[in-house]
Amino acid sequence: MSAIRLLVLGAIRQHGRAHGYQVRNDLEYWGAHEWSHAKPGSIYHALKQMQKQGLLHAHEIAPSTAGGPPRTEYEITDWGTDEYFRLLREALTAYDQRMDVKSAAIGAIVDLPRAEAVALLKERVRRIDAWRADVTEHYVPENGPGQLGHIGEIMNLWVHTADGEAAWTEGLITRIENGAYTFAGEGTPFRGILTDTEENPYATRERHPGDTH
Repeated sequence: MSAIRLLVLGAIRQHGRAHGYQVRNDLEYWGAHEWSHAKPGSIYHALKQMQKQGLLHAHEIAPSTAGGPPRTEYEITDWGTDEYFRLLREALTAYDQRMDVKSAAIGAIVDLPRAEAVALLKERVRRIDAWRADVTEHYVPENGPGQLGHIGEIMNLWVHTADGEAAWTEGLITRIENGAYTFAGEGTPFRGILTDTEENPYATRERHPGDTH
């Protein structure tokens, strides 16, 4: 799964309509440039590809008074919305070692109803437990990594990562069940995007008048 697709679709869905720089600004605000491949080139490429695939609709906007070529604003289509929620649900339940996909999913989890979010996270824990049971048929953590030579340290890392993620996910489930955060249909959601005039404290470079993506 591509974390970029999930991140970009989620950002545009929150804005309603957004140009490339706004999407890039949001993802940097979320820190996605640190924990994923959400770099400028990847973001703009994803926008164009998803437009071609019918997930986004492009609007040509007149140039600003400062001059420069027209810029493009993107709006998520019905198909794009379906794809966004498909990716979100898959990312919340599938267990793998990729930090970017799971981080993108947690960042978008409140777009789901609370009960569904809890159900998906419980399924994630079940899959982690199933993965661990499969691995430990061949590797016994209690015997230490030395049973497989230094290669056992890889298994040791995987099992410890799975145990830590299962514990963290169970804690998140408890917090959500106890009323944490505002989920879909519950009221005004947390606003995780920047307006065009808000300064991004985590931006990697200054915005220039000619930046029209």
